[in-house]
Amino acid sequence: MTSAGASVVRTHAGAVRGRREDGLVVFRGIPFAQPPVGDARFAAPRPVAAWDGTRDAFAFGPPPPQESGFQGRTGVIDAPMGDDWLTVNVWTPDPDPAARLPVMVWIYGGAYKLGHSGSPGYDARRIARDGDLVVVTLNYRLGVEGFARIDGAPANRGLLDQVAALEWVRENIAAFGGDSGRVTVFGESAGAGSVASLLAMPSAAGLFGRAIAQSVPGPFFSDDLARDIAVAIAAEAGLRPTVTDLSSVDPRRLTAVGEALGPKMREFEDRWGTVAHTLTAFSPVVDGEVLPTAPWQALAAGSARDVELIVGHTRNEYRLFAALGGQLGTITEEQATEALRTFGPGPGPGVGPGPDSGADGERAYRAAFPDASPEELYEWVHSDAVFRMPSLRLADAQLAGGGRAHVYELAWPAPAYGGRLGACHGLDIPLLFGTFGADLGLMLFAGVGSSPEAEALSSRFRTAWTAFATTGDPGWPAYDTERRPTQVFDTDSAVTPYPHETSRRLWEHHDFGALSLMG
Repeated sequence: MTSAGASVVRTHAGAVRGRREDGLVVFRGIPFAQPPVGDARFAAPRPVAAWDGTRDAFAFGPPPPQESGFQGRTGVIDAPMGDDWLTVNVWTPDPDPAARLPVMVWIYGGAYKLGHSGSPGYDARRIARDGDLVVVTLNYRLGVEGFARIDGAPANRGLLDQVAALEWVRENIAAFGGDSGRVTVFGESAGAGSVASLLAMPSAAGLFGRAIAQSVPGPFFSDDLARDIAVAIAAEAGLRPTVTDLSSVDPRRLTAVGEALGPKMREFEDRWGTVAHTLTAFSPVVDGEVLPTAPWQALAAGSARDVELIVGHTRNEYRLFAALGGQLGTITEEQATEALRTFGPGPGPGVGPGPDSGADGERAYRAAFPDASPEELYEWVHSDAVFRMPSLRLADAQLAGGGRAHVYELAWPAPAYGGRLGACHGLDIPLLFGTFGADLGLMLFAGVGSSPEAEALSSRFRTAWTAFATTGDPGWPAYDTERRPTQVFDTDSAVTPYPHETSRRLWEHHDFGALSLMG
């Protein structure tokens, strides 16, 4: 049922009313699961309760409880309070079941501890309108609520939330004009790590046929490591990592417990290895049940051979974090040496070499890049270890398992700081969504908005992503391990062999997988 300014769609749980905006109909804040509070706290998501009448879907749902951080400091989180964190939002050109449009489902990033689908930078109108398809964005639990390994609770509750949202899409998206048989999941950073996880999760099998992973983060935790980290997190509040103990703390106050551990992580280096040098104590857990194996092993064994994949990264991934940490132009030889020894490639699983091979990683990088400055070495090894090589190796794993992949790199530099940020982590978000004046776009585009060059590249990004969601072809050749064709997005975009062959060779024998507890 439609009117000049509204449209009503009936979901399995009840009717919702959306608004007509800029040639689309937009529905915000539709619950896909019960609020995960009370006796549902730390449980797998439960089916949403049905409602009578028609529910207005005009406002985004409350953000899941989360730490402060870059997003919070810039005022991104501007949504109502409440416990209905598990909601979806839908942008559709035509809420008619006969339309059968392709569907894209966005999973936000934020180090598994930040994020909200209502953030202005994730306004999906340009993707839906330019691609003539349906876009869904979703919330999932973060931090302690979503990813801490808690006794008496399933692991990876945030990932289970994503599966529940995809099940909602399967059951309801036809009523919004979408085709449940043509679903593409896409996400960036922790969202890309989530996409990689979904490719490996039995519970997600069959819920989507295409996937786009933008800057896949390398750290995945083994069960023993995750449990040890959970002990340290709970200890910040004088508690044990159990459902009983942690349920005694309000969800919005519990975020401070996880946040308090951050500055102390280096103290656990002898137990947590490279994790102690990263920005988050949360990652997907290879628990053997929800996530049976790490994505690289799962894909190589064929878990996603029937899913078409795009995976890639930005050229200067780590420069954003260096800028946020006030490190641009300040890296010393000592800091470069520590980074090379901590994050350089080695035979052990996960990111970094393990405690006995740091010197090997340092020697390998210094030999491969003999003219690099300390700052260049520092950035390169962080970018390779945390994002670039895990992303590339996911494509390799997909091919090894009999699947198909397309690889890309974003090389166009962000305009801010006179271009000093380069093609940094997160730049693909404002380019893809066209949200140059929101969230990271405000920082990376220096608050001045877009330029004709940025708009042209933004259009190329959206065209490739939506064409892939519609046809499976983003407009460049599929990846192979002989020619390694890679779409490089820049002022003059081109398909080239993979641009970082030196790094690829440094890492080709490194075993990405779940990081283990040390000692």
